[in-house]
Amino acid sequence: MKLSIVIVNYNVKHFLRQCLISVFDALSHIEAEVFVVDNCSSDDSVNMIQEEFPQVKLIANKTNFGFSKANNQAINQAIGEYVLLLNPDTLVEKDTFEKCLLYLDKNPDVGNVGVKMINGKGEFLPESKRSLPVPEVAFYKIFGLSRLFPKSKRFASYHLSYLDNDTIHEVEVLSGAFMMLRKSVLDKIGLLDEDFFMYGEDVDLSYRVLKAGYKNIYFPDTRIIHYKGESTKKGSINYVLVFYNAMQIFVKKHFSAKNILLFNWIISFAIWFRASLAILKRVGNVIVLPLIDFLVVYAGMLLLATYWEKNVLISPYPDIYMFLFIPIYILIWIFSILISKGYSKPFSLQKTNRGILIGTIGILIFYSLLPETSRYSRAIIVLGAMWTALAMNTIRYVLHKLKIKQFYFGNESLRRILIIGDLVEVNRVARLVQLNDRKPETIDSLEPNFLDTKSIMNSNKSYNEIYFCIKSIEIKKVIDVIYDLKDKNLEFKIVSRDSDVIISSQEVKIPIEPKHLDTLE
Repeated sequence: MKLSIVIVNYNVKHFLRQCLISVFDALSHIEAEVFVVDNCSSDDSVNMIQEEFPQVKLIANKTNFGFSKANNQAINQAIGEYVLLLNPDTLVEKDTFEKCLLYLDKNPDVGNVGVKMINGKGEFLPESKRSLPVPEVAFYKIFGLSRLFPKSKRFASYHLSYLDNDTIHEVEVLSGAFMMLRKSVLDKIGLLDEDFFMYGEDVDLSYRVLKAGYKNIYFPDTRIIHYKGESTKKGSINYVLVFYNAMQIFVKKHFSAKNILLFNWIISFAIWFRASLAILKRVGNVIVLPLIDFLVVYAGMLLLATYWEKNVLISPYPDIYMFLFIPIYILIWIFSILISKGYSKPFSLQKTNRGILIGTIGILIFYSLLPETSRYSRAIIVLGAMWTALAMNTIRYVLHKLKIKQFYFGNESLRRILIIGDLVEVNRVARLVQLNDRKPETIDSLEPNFLDTKSIMNSNKSYNEIYFCIKSIEIKKVIDVIYDLKDKNLEFKIVSRDSDVIISSQEVKIPIEPKHLDTLE
């Protein structure tokens, strides 16, 4: 047996299905076995594997044992000359395994090979190649110096961003999302350390490969899509705690007492620092737009009130009106927009304006209930409502045009779709899109034989969504297109063969019952 592939799954049935399709396509000329270890998924993954992939050697755990132990369960049964650890949320090219195996066969001093990984948006994933997290390297990473100086050998050593992403390199650490190892090396150094529940086990394994006298090689002559590279919630507090706890386990295991003390200090500060950033980011995402709304509307209403009191009333408003009543009015508008879901993403101008209307009615009712001595100006309320509508709509439009990720609003007329595949698949996917999504402005198609990224971009249609029917197009071509167009602000979506599930970096869209498709002309 040449190759044993081990995939650990936990509640990612649709990603796993797509992954297995690409895996078996790539194994057509290789003697191999494929293990899937399911860590007690609740999404019917086990039944899907049994029904659709009976050739898979399934290990169905009744509890979640974590990544390391689950991998070890399969490795202990593996009989391949090489063992590949592969994440379920990946797609491999048809020749990925052949190229990696050939490289390993030709280089007996190499114990571990990793490949070039991109996410679902076509962006290179820096974890494809890394250094050991020694205290100095960890310090530069934790405090952002690696981002500030990405080409510095000193500051950017964690992700080795100063190295060419398209050149083979000997590195210290490879990603556990794709690790092809010699079984003989694993027999020598031992399996994954089960002290690591999640994260850190790939760093530990890579380091033990080096200590045994073998090389870890970053091999970009083939690529994979790794969806979760961008969707892992790296800003979450839970991620910070789990990740840095894994780093502490690694340091305690491999470093000297002096380095452990220094590293633990860095880690403790990093947990506090990153957790604080995570909280601030989460709070900021919630309050930043309402805060912008409040400040802009308040500034405009102060100008309106000042103009009105000087040119119409010929007498000033009291301070209590300017600094208490007007802010209360604005807070009522903001609260009304909130309950109208005007702050939900993507932002909807219709919901925003409905909230403003509801708020205005509420303010006028509130105004009518005030004692006559506190009814300062109905005109300012009406003019303020008009200004609020103008200001808030303008703010959202400007933020949308600036293409800031946190601020965007939906626009049905902007959906321009290109579906790449043969005629049968194109028609099937087009019906899925029309049944399950907002109605697009245009849906065009392109046969795989005529696929060329230049022709897509030179088209007079400005597409913003591209669907790939991988029943009729190779993964390599899909990766080519996604990678070439990564800077074009496009959404890339993949539909597997014999499946109506649409997968992208943003979501997994499960359509309505397929039987309804038969009713379409």
